[in-house]
Amino acid sequence: MFKDDVCDLVQIDLARVRKLRADLVSPDAVRGLADTFSALGDPMRVRILDVLSHGELCVCDLAAVLGLSQSAVSHQLRLLRGIRLVRPRREGRIVFYSLDDQHIISIFKQTLQHVEEEGSHAASKPRRARSAR
Repeated sequence: MFKDDVCDLVQIDLARVRKLRADLVSPDAVRGLADTFSALGDPMRVRILDVLSHGELCVCDLAAVLGLSQSAVSHQLRLLRGIRLVRPRREGRIVFYSLDDQHIISIFKQTLQHVEEEGSHAASKPRRARSAR
């Protein structure tokens, strides 16, 4: 068991640190990742992505499946569209939405698998009490 989350001895591997710094994700990519994960932090948006992972839907049908107003769904879709998680397709007066590409489906399915695995691990492990801060 760790006493603290710090090393008892400070010994920096400069070669490794330099290599890792050179290999890090660019600041612009970090911002894009943070924006994406932030958007996925909202349960309503995750539900929208779940529904759209089954195929393209118009806003009316999407709202009906989720039991939400079209206005609320449209607002969330606008945010998801802004970070390229979903894309619209207009057919006359109807707007259909789908996930932007296969990457979004992969992210969604892999994250769901991770959550479901964590759930089964959590059920088999006793929970530790959180320390007061």
